[in-house]
Amino acid sequence: MSTGPPNSAPSPIPMRPAAPVGEPESAPRPHPKPGFPTPKLRLEVRDLTHPGALVFFRTTNPATVLSDAVTVVLQTLYIPFKGDSNNIAPTRSITLILRSMEGVAYTTGIDLDDDHKEIHFSLDYITRIPDSSPRRQRDEIEGVVVHEMVHCWQWNALGTAPGGLIEGIADFVRLRAGLSPPHWKKEGGGDWDAGYQHTAYFLDWVESKFGEGSVMRINEHLRNREYDEERFWEDLFDNSVHDLWNEYTRTLGTDEDASGKVSEEQTKTERFSE
Repeated sequence: MSTGPPNSAPSPIPMRPAAPVGEPESAPRPHPKPGFPTPKLRLEVRDLTHPGALVFFRTTNPATVLSDAVTVVLQTLYIPFKGDSNNIAPTRSITLILRSMEGVAYTTGIDLDDDHKEIHFSLDYITRIPDSSPRRQRDEIEGVVVHEMVHCWQWNALGTAPGGLIEGIADFVRLRAGLSPPHWKKEGGGDWDAGYQHTAYFLDWVESKFGEGSVMRINEHLRNREYDEERFWEDLFDNSVHDLWNEYTRTLGTDEDASGKVSEEQTKTERFSE
């Protein structure tokens, strides 16, 4: 309640003093531009003399590959934020570790703090990449890094999402980045969540059918709730995932005996963790 005289006029709003003659007034503070997190990026090489390390450094700029991978993943899975990035996974650092191991690559959080991620990439696999051209080797290295970088940032329905969907989203981002390897192909039949490129091409079709940003919506829907397959896809696209998969399969003209399974080459050469 006011304590001044009943008929007193309201105090005038204080005005900023005018700038002295000849001096420009200060410009208004700009609104922050939408952006993305900028995690710390690190590289660790366990054996610099390994032939795979020689291939890596001959064909790849580590700083560019890692920063570009962060950018393409965030641009594909998220909308830039203005001051509040709570919808984006809170990854604070990413270390690419090149070492001799079986398989291709996997991603994990460190034991003390899962916001710090490690991408382990096999130097033995890098050695086996066909050396028909430096471009082929570089694209495969960048493609694997992009796939694993998705695992540093994507949501997983509190750990309940199907592994095939998680891996399919990772390969979808790789596909959209123009880094699909020559052996990838669209496959119908089988299960929609067989994972990897099998599911990636299905998600690419979903993106085309329902509009740009559909996979971004899938990722957001995996953020803070457990996965319920029937409700999940109905909420997003008013269809069951099985109806969508059948429709996608029909667009391919797939024969009834199509296996729809991840290719043998993929099974032998790709090892990714969720």
